[in-house]
Amino acid sequence: MKPLLRPAVLAIVVAAALTLAACSTSPAGNAPPGRGSATSATGTGPTGSITVFAAASLQRTFTELGEQYEQEHPGTTIRFSFAGSSDLVSQIANGAPADVFASADQANMAKLAPTDLASGWPRDFATNVLEIAVAPGNPEHIRSLRDLTSSGVQLVTCAAPVPCGAATAEVERAAGIDLRPVSEEQSVTDVLGKVESGQADAGLVYVTDVRGAGGKVDGVPFDEAAEAVNTYPIGVLEESADPELAASFAAFVRSDPGRTVLTDAGFGTP
Repeated sequence: MKPLLRPAVLAIVVAAALTLAACSTSPAGNAPPGRGSATSATGTGPTGSITVFAAASLQRTFTELGEQYEQEHPGTTIRFSFAGSSDLVSQIANGAPADVFASADQANMAKLAPTDLASGWPRDFATNVLEIAVAPGNPEHIRSLRDLTSSGVQLVTCAAPVPCGAATAEVERAAGIDLRPVSEEQSVTDVLGKVESGQADAGLVYVTDVRGAGGKVDGVPFDEAAEAVNTYPIGVLEESADPELAASFAAFVRSDPGRTVLTDAGFGTP
């Protein structure tokens, strides 16, 4: 019969066994990453890069929000592609790589197939209304939507598929008028650019575009704008290469800091 181990020797054997077991298990921090972004060195949030497709009217605010997010989340990169919402939908449908989509209206977001969006998305984050953009000083003395029907006024609007174009059609119906623009553009920033450059006397853009123009245009509000309030949704795309970071940025847009940036730019709250 073999002698029993003394208590002191038994304790040493058990301790050695536990040490070997610990060494054979990978630390949590070295575990292979799953689908989605990695965490930062401090473990406080995601790292990596995403591409955000966003409506042209969001260019100034989303650029600022992207910079804020990167500062608060070291190791992240937020890239943007700005265009008319209808153009962005077409690009997504044709397989363009994107992680987040922010539309200037719900109608264009709804054009995406249900399988294009991650579960739980999209979510509304802002509203916007139209305003008449005119040259500084309003040399054509435009005071109302009806003034845009004058034969001498060179008017530019958005094309019908673009959210600002759909809103233009709604305010036309509300006012009982027929606008005849000399040009219909594929994004609201193109409309604004033609007024700023003097190629048009007036353009129907968003309140936020006038405010963001920095004095290059004046704005003329009109009552019928209340009949065409655009609600902006944001969605995480199902095919995102980094769904964790995409959801984190989309949530940041809807957070209090995000809402502050949007409100300061003239956006409303949905």
